[in-house]
Amino acid sequence: MDRIKPTAKQLEFLDWEMGVFFHFGIRTFNEGRIDWDEKHMEPETFNPTELDCGQWIRTIKEAGAKYAILTAKHHDGFANWPSKYTDYSVKNTPWKNGKGDVVKEFTDACRKYDIKVGIYYSPAQFGYKKMSGKEYDDYFINQISELLTNYGKIDYLWFDGCGSENHQYDKDRIIKCIRGLQPEILIFSMWDPDVRWVGNEEGIVPFGSRNVVGSAKTSINLQEEEWLDKPKFLPFECDCKIRRYNWFYSDNDIQYLRDMDDLKGLYENSVGRGGNLLLNIGPDRRGLLPDEDSRRFIDFGNAVKERFANPLDVIVERDGNSYLIKPRENTLSVKTLVLAENLTNGESINGFTVSYNVFAGDTPMYYGKTVGHKQIINITPLFLDDSRQIKIDITDADGDFELDIKAY
Repeated sequence: MDRIKPTAKQLEFLDWEMGVFFHFGIRTFNEGRIDWDEKHMEPETFNPTELDCGQWIRTIKEAGAKYAILTAKHHDGFANWPSKYTDYSVKNTPWKNGKGDVVKEFTDACRKYDIKVGIYYSPAQFGYKKMSGKEYDDYFINQISELLTNYGKIDYLWFDGCGSENHQYDKDRIIKCIRGLQPEILIFSMWDPDVRWVGNEEGIVPFGSRNVVGSAKTSINLQEEEWLDKPKFLPFECDCKIRRYNWFYSDNDIQYLRDMDDLKGLYENSVGRGGNLLLNIGPDRRGLLPDEDSRRFIDFGNAVKERFANPLDVIVERDGNSYLIKPRENTLSVKTLVLAENLTNGESINGFTVSYNVFAGDTPMYYGKTVGHKQIINITPLFLDDSRQIKIDITDADGDFELDIKAY
């Protein structure tokens, strides 16, 4: 059976595993505003006098994130760069006397610290100025062209489907423009996607999610998925907030900063189920990451690195569709398994069982479906010695497969 294969850039994306979303813009300076309230926010309010994108990126680098995404234009329409196509941008703010460019400072910082560069652009029309269909497509393409021309290589272009449901975009023209300007770019969710949205904003991958799909959800406003032209390999990404209720910075929600157990749970329910975790931190009105959020994220990243830094010394023996895990020399207690399927030739595994293999036979401990890029499986601590092993049986697969197994 011919499996649908991922591209090299999709495999690279899965290896990034964890990224950070930065919601920052005019709304940062207008406490209490929400999406779609259509209340105009004056450019004069935007003035991040201590803006330091280097501080943002150094922080996430220390925590182990591999990529970052900046909201270049959110639903409100405010451009974080001096766009030629609108007056509603940083060029008409007091910040740096209208000479500043958040997108440039962000992209420069990402490259300085070797973090992959992502740009978020809301395709939705903003509330205070409506355009006709073609007029808005022209505006959309002109702004995207600025972002993909003036800031070097952009690794990832993130389109938010929310608010875009009622406009018929000129899909072919848009994709031709994007792919022509940045042939190696990854596109999130819409039109010609390389990556798909997991379908919620809670950081949770539904159990058994596959990378190959025939449909995908593009907006939180849509109850049903949209069908693709044909089944595609589309790795999934989980976006969620480090503070539970706001994407942009707020003075009023520090009490909702996620604790360490919550963040570890997010990691296991996203990266640990084969997806990427995209965790949002809202820079404050200084233009810096809030101190508490920074410390929490670094502590979280260090906890993840520490937990998976030293796998146990085990031998993994394969016999057909079964694997035996045994200690190399000493006895061991195993609490966690990390499985990873080699996806180079596509996704194969559809079902597996984890059992405790002792002289009396197999005792099933866990039933799984897909493996994909990674599955983190927590089990009751199991004692391994010469007569006690862990057994993994692949019960359903589409052809050949390769499985990497680590124990902790």
